[in-house]
Amino acid sequence: MIETKGVCHFTIPVTDSRRSTEFYTEILGFRLLNANHERGMVFLDTGGDCVVLMKTDTTIAPVMQRDSHHAFHIDPEKFDSSLQFLEDKGVEIILVDERKEKAVVTGRSIYFPDPDGNVLELVDMYAYSGNQN
Repeated sequence: MIETKGVCHFTIPVTDSRRSTEFYTEILGFRLLNANHERGMVFLDTGGDCVVLMKTDTTIAPVMQRDSHHAFHIDPEKFDSSLQFLEDKGVEIILVDERKEKAVVTGRSIYFPDPDGNVLELVDMYAYSGNQN
């Protein structure tokens, strides 16, 4: 069996790499690592993890619910201000939720779409069943 060590990067399909770069850097605070807009590839960093925006003519059909999404961890003390910031920027909030029961990932969540309808989640994860401690 292959034993992976973690995620190197994951890719989010976007129709406009410049618009999406602006959203992910200015709204979510990702750090720009490298952009080749002619090729439609943008490499971003969030908390030491790499996210690639890849230009495509059509994105994955957005599912405006929480079941199909990309989740990013935020500090618990920044949850309320993050929600307020998104609202102030006019970002549509799909759902604010808290998983109090033990789950794989437990915490408060904010679900919202990026400019292409990819559903994103911010979660103040206070428990993760994958921790082997």
